[in-house]
Amino acid sequence: MPGAADVQLGAAPSSPTVRIDLDPVAVGRYGLTPQEVLDTVQAAYQGAVAAQVYRQDRAIDITVVTPPALRAQPEAVGDLLLRSASGAVVPLRAVADVRLSEGRTVIAHNGGRAVQTVTANPAPRDVARVTRAAQAAIAKSVRLPAGAYVEFAGAAAGATAARSQLLVNTAMALVGVVVLLVLAFGGGRAAALVLGTAPGALVGGVVAVALTGASLSLGALVGFVALFGVAARNAILLLAHAEHLVRAEGRPWTFETVLTATRERTTPILMTALVTGLGIVPLALQTGQAGREIQGPMAVVILGGLITATATTLLILPALLWRYWRPRAAN
Repeated sequence: MPGAADVQLGAAPSSPTVRIDLDPVAVGRYGLTPQEVLDTVQAAYQGAVAAQVYRQDRAIDITVVTPPALRAQPEAVGDLLLRSASGAVVPLRAVADVRLSEGRTVIAHNGGRAVQTVTANPAPRDVARVTRAAQAAIAKSVRLPAGAYVEFAGAAAGATAARSQLLVNTAMALVGVVVLLVLAFGGGRAAALVLGTAPGALVGGVVAVALTGASLSLGALVGFVALFGVAARNAILLLAHAEHLVRAEGRPWTFETVLTATRERTTPILMTALVTGLGIVPLALQTGQAGREIQGPMAVVILGGLITATATTLLILPALLWRYWRPRAAN
């Protein structure tokens, strides 16, 4: 599959083994017992503890094992000599069927279930796409035996869960923002005007994502949330100052008052955008590097959105204020 790099199995499905099936009749004919045969095989290839020596407070086992040269060839297992209690010496293949076979080196378990893990390491921007493609391909082409099933986990599943949680938290925060704006400005029009600046900010973020070829990752979503906060803050600054001019300074509600509020808030709004942009430019330039999977897309979205958010606040919002809003103390 394109993008599914470094695909590996968690455990090899099979590995070469040497299988020994004892012949009970032959074992008895030579005066051996199955236990004696298996003990001899274990001592020859795994070692048997013959004695112990003591060093200070430790006991060290002395193990007897055949030389490595005699254990190098798996096919030579059948030539292992067995000695019965009567003194008869016979090779292992005379009392057992010795053959090469296939077996499992490791059988992994999770919650009492046998598990085979397949991992892939796609690029961060391709994780979601590769996961969807793998799910579709496995569902179409792989026939699993009864009782077996597939589970997908990793960065894509974690990003999906985090994205859902982020959307829920954002919706809750949005409700709280609307309530606070209504209480602060005494009506729903102010809240609607503040929220109305969000599309202008989000457009810049979308354009930045498209121009850089990035994807709508979790970092990009976090960037959109932060961008909404910046746009709302700028709009609130403008609304609050326009209301201050009318209520505290006694100015009439005219278009000139709206322009004055805009001019007096241009410097703070531009400074906020400039400082924020300069702070996140290094993160945006490092997009795609290891460890920047969240910060990079977030910085790109915020940079693009700052441009359109500032333009929307200074150029479009004043006209909307004059057309659709009046401060509470205006005559």
